Amino acid sequence: MSIDVTDATFEAEVLQRSMSTPVVVDLWAPWCGPCKTLGPILEKVIAETGGGVVLAKINVDENPQASQAFQVQSIPAVYALDKGQVVSNFMGAQPEAQVRAFVSELVGGAVDGGEVEQLLAKGDEESLRKALELDPESKPAAVLLTQLLLQSGRPDEAVTVLSAFPDGDEDIETMLAAARAMVLPPDAQNEIDAKLSALLPNVKGDDDARAEFITLLDELSTGNPEAAGDWRRKLSTQLF
Repeated sequence: MSIDVTDATFEAEVLQRSMSTPVVVDLWAPWCGPCKTLGPILEKVIAETGGGVVLAKINVDENPQASQAFQVQSIPAVYALDKGQVVSNFMGAQPEAQVRAFVSELVGGAVDGGEVEQLLAKGDEESLRKALELDPESKPAAVLLTQLLLQSGRPDEAVTVLSAFPDGDEDIETMLAAARAMVLPPDAQNEIDAKLSALLPNVKGDDDARAEFITLLDELSTGNPEAAGDWRRKLSTQLF
């Protein structure tokens, strides 16, 4: 269940309602990009409780008193109330698995969103890889798995996971750029560029130079595929 709450209805729809049913308060604004990402996730997960939790959405621009009641510093900000008291909260957009765990605490058990969601809730590498096998387009699984891989020093594997997604998703592209930068820091790329530049004049008549050139291209392609593409075109021009 989802309701829009104002300063005028806050006491009745949030405080009084929470005496009988847990209420999740979503403080948002129309200009807030992360709010637009988080809102549908909250609505989906809370709908799965079948009325066990109520979602109260508060536009902070139009209802300053409500936002002041929570001393909000940034949005999205989410608070869970039970019996008139705040029992948990989080700030910023979160993956569906984290939202599901947050809501599950209010209803005393897991909110069943299917096998993929259950795997996401576990959050370990094996479960997340299994979730991506079941749903290759699961952005939450890719994001959580990427975070684990980067934290464990495996940015090349993170690049592989993220590269499977189509272009155009800002979150995925941001994480992919960060992973590629970890695979190939600027100094390392400069070194590869220098080696490729030195090898290029010799690739046509020297098999060893050509083999080394191709090996370096493979290294470069993981960290900077655009630069690798430029060097491949130079190689083709030199050979043919």
